[in-house]
Amino acid sequence: MGVQFEFEDGRFLVRDLISVQALDRGFFGSDFQGKKTVLELKPEEALYLLDVRNAECVRKGRGISFNQATTGFKDCPKFLARYFCYRDWRDRGLIARPITEATGPYGRSPVIKYPTTDFACPAAAFKAVYFGDDMMSILDEDKAKTLYEENWFGQWGTYKAKKHGRLLKLDAYETLFLLRHGGLKLNVKETRLLKEATKRRADFKALYDVYEDLRLRGFVLKTGFKFGTHFRLYFPSAKPILGQEEWMHSKHVIHVFPREAKMLISEWARAIRVAHGVKKTFILAIPGVKKEAAAELDFLLYHRKKGEIETPKADSPKYVMLALSEEEEIGGAELAQALLKARQLGLDLILSICDRETAVTDYRVKRIELPKSKYEYYEIEWVQP
Repeated sequence: MGVQFEFEDGRFLVRDLISVQALDRGFFGSDFQGKKTVLELKPEEALYLLDVRNAECVRKGRGISFNQATTGFKDCPKFLARYFCYRDWRDRGLIARPITEATGPYGRSPVIKYPTTDFACPAAAFKAVYFGDDMMSILDEDKAKTLYEENWFGQWGTYKAKKHGRLLKLDAYETLFLLRHGGLKLNVKETRLLKEATKRRADFKALYDVYEDLRLRGFVLKTGFKFGTHFRLYFPSAKPILGQEEWMHSKHVIHVFPREAKMLISEWARAIRVAHGVKKTFILAIPGVKKEAAAELDFLLYHRKKGEIETPKADSPKYVMLALSEEEEIGGAELAQALLKARQLGLDLILSICDRETAVTDYRVKRIELPKSKYEYYEIEWVQP
């Protein structure tokens, strides 16, 4: 006979001694009201046992189905996403436990350090013409070529063919940065540039804030259009050519996700996949004023160590899961709050996304340390547990 448990008063309880012992060995459930002879199962655990392990659930002496067991839970936020993400982790032979068991900090969240340097903006004593509808300015002086060659501002000539053409083209972010920090002269005032750029795209200020923050740390940022992101990133001292006309290729791309913004999970995951498909590190930037937001983490995740499965009795959790669905919208403030809670636990966050076919994709989020930076930056990588 398989595992048996009861559904009563909204709880899933295991009283059969053989079932209690079997589930305890598999790290399902927890002692009910301090009684080691009775286990209480979380809804995800109970449904997993019904769905995958051929368990039997009884209510008032009669067996009930999976759907009948979900009575009272079906209106809970992202209930099925939580369940299928839990099931996927368990199906891999790994242990997932309720977030309520978290104690921490566990010290299992290493920080990634990027090289930074204070950037001294070069003097840009030139007169540029700004074209508001194109969000671009033009410099037609030969001396402006040094901005491109020495500090990689704009594009001189043609992309990857600098001898073809004699103009320096600056995008709106580069234009505003040189206006504020390099003394660039424009045919329009800064207030008008900001007004027109924000009219074209509402998130312009957030994107510029990240651009400025990283430029002042010595990084070079260029358009990430070809890779489905806002910027591609180069480390300090990068220049457009390495020598002998060899083009320098980026290894990182950045997506800016302001705290006040919201985005469909499917769109966000697609950008990460595109970046990984071209072998680039995907960086998430979260600008904006820090504020409280609702963000409940879902499960503590145990992983592998030296080929063995980690367990709650012998090990600490390695990750913490935030379960999401493909059709769900997530806010920047909500994600920032989830990342803060993960950091307080000393664990990396795993974003588990359940698609419409109930397949689950996992992304690991690792914090980047940038001294003097005003904002938060994270590397996000696709992982297969």
